[in-house]
Amino acid sequence: MDSPHDAVTKADELVMATVQQLSATLAERKQSLERLWSREEDGDTEDLRLTLRSYRAFFDQLVGSGK
Repeated sequence: MDSPHDAVTKADELVMATVQQLSATLAERKQSLERLWSREEDGDTEDLRLTLRSYRAFFDQLVGSGK
């Protein structure tokens, strides 16, 4: 390793880029879920149930409790 400082700087940049990409992906997923139920005030009960299950799976992924 020629420069430990450069290596740490590159590691920091990689982590930041990864966090930004992950944040964008999570925001897109949330918006997608929100579109499923926000279209109608009185959505179909089965559609709402499936959307709720999707939210639960999404939450489990976020907190790392994949069952």
